[in-house]
Amino acid sequence: QVQLVESGGGLVQAGGSLRLSCAASGRTFSRYDMGWFRRTPGLEREFVAAVTWSGGNTVYADSVKGRFTISRDNAKNTVYLQMNSLKPEDTAVYYCAADVQGGVLTRRPSNYEYWGQGTQVTVSS
Repeated sequence: QVQLVESGGGLVQAGGSLRLSCAASGRTFSRYDMGWFRRTPGLEREFVAAVTWSGGNTVYADSVKGRFTISRDNAKNTVYLQMNSLKPEDTAVYYCAADVQGGVLTRRPSNYEYWGQGTQVTVSS
């Protein structure tokens, strides 16, 4: 079992920044890939970013590329999402997820076996 707990969400003005954290416990964190997703009411869950187990490879959704940065600290069992130049359309509940099978860094939610409870990010215009 893997437990994931997100934090760092909140209300910010457009153009501002937030850093989300996801603390993991349970199985060996450093062995699996991690991703961030988001969901807006009425819409499907959307891929945001993912990072390999080593932190050496990342992938981003086009909508956040150049503004968001995913990183991880395996010593702290934590993955981060630094969000800069936030826009109102970034408003969503953000979830971190763990892909314990790994292999190929993926954007598909179905490949992630464990999910956190989510943290709300609201960007005002």
